[in-house]
Amino acid sequence: MQANRLEAHVVARNLLARAGPASLATVAADGSPFASYVLSAPGRDGWPILLLSRLAVHTSNLLRDSRASLLLVHEPGHGAGPAAAERLTLVGRALEHADQASAGAAFLAHHPEAARYAGFADFRYFAFVASTAHVVAGFGVIAELSVAQLGSAPNQHSVL
Repeated sequence: MQANRLEAHVVARNLLARAGPASLATVAADGSPFASYVLSAPGRDGWPILLLSRLAVHTSNLLRDSRASLLLVHEPGHGAGPAAAERLTLVGRALEHADQASAGAAFLAHHPEAARYAGFADFRYFAFVASTAHVVAGFGVIAELSVAQLGSAPNQHSVL
């Protein structure tokens, strides 16, 4: 069953605003997919910000090839089952944020505990710039959305 565009849009925007733990898939040196667990936070423009260490494999992958996918999930209430989870898969690029201070303020407002390591020299903020989105608004409720359908696109000048 396909979700109507309004319902899918609302679910997607809510997942973007909630952000939090996510799965980041990057392209490994040999071309294979590489998925890892990351924290995301909504940026001032509504799109995800990631705080990544240059020591991590996913960051090395992104610095070589910025193509990536980011999965955000909102678990259903107790007893609903995993198929009822709302989820948003963004496909696009993860690029170092041009304004590290602004990105840091937005990220740390969402994840204050990250202040313990955010200032380490190997950590940088990345902006996730989506080109498409796949929304699952619950069991069998699925929609493909363009960036335009999600709302205002991120400012392309906000990334390097």
